[in-house]
Amino acid sequence: MRMRRKPWARPELAKCPYYIEKAGEMKGKWHTVFEDNSKPVYAELGCGKGGFAAQAALAHPEINWIAMDIKSEMLAVGRRTIEKAFTEAGRQVNNLKLVSHNISLITEAFSAEDTVDRIYINFCNPWPRGKHNKRRLTHTRQLMQYRTFLKDNGEIRFKTDDDMLFEESIPYFEESGFEITYITRDLHASDWEENFVTEHEKMFTEEGKKIKFLCAVKKPMN
Repeated sequence: MRMRRKPWARPELAKCPYYIEKAGEMKGKWHTVFEDNSKPVYAELGCGKGGFAAQAALAHPEINWIAMDIKSEMLAVGRRTIEKAFTEAGRQVNNLKLVSHNISLITEAFSAEDTVDRIYINFCNPWPRGKHNKRRLTHTRQLMQYRTFLKDNGEIRFKTDDDMLFEESIPYFEESGFEITYITRDLHASDWEENFVTEHEKMFTEEGKKIKFLCAVKKPMN
């Protein structure tokens, strides 16, 4: 998603105690960056404006959350979203890290020692043109990178409004050694219980688009 330059973004992020600008310096050390490092770690790849991360981290204080995006402007908006939600709840942000990094190069920031229990991919860029498909966060090339730090039997939860991206992602998961354990092409009419609705999800739903969702579990590859 394109966003206009925001002169206040970098200064605000620089003062944020839970912002990590140089993710590569944390490689092999992600389980040391939280106040309570005994908790499982979940990561949202492409956190956008922070709506999902704010809701999820508040609802699940027993989990340490990593919210990653490449754009400082987006992360700065996310910081404001998260700060507002936690302040209204009367809580300090102690189980979430905002992280700046190019997700296509994620193994430069995560190693096998950085075990993540679950990954969320919400409304990522569909990259519809064939020559750009490899840029998708659900492409086989990306999923193979996630396997290096996602624990065995760990999950990826993927949500999108885009029909083509969803259908073409199903074989990506299968090719990459993931077993799809839940799938729906209409999340809001499904029996899935917990769903944090972001502003984009609300917008897409109001436009009449059905939200597609799947859970995929990492399995051993032959």
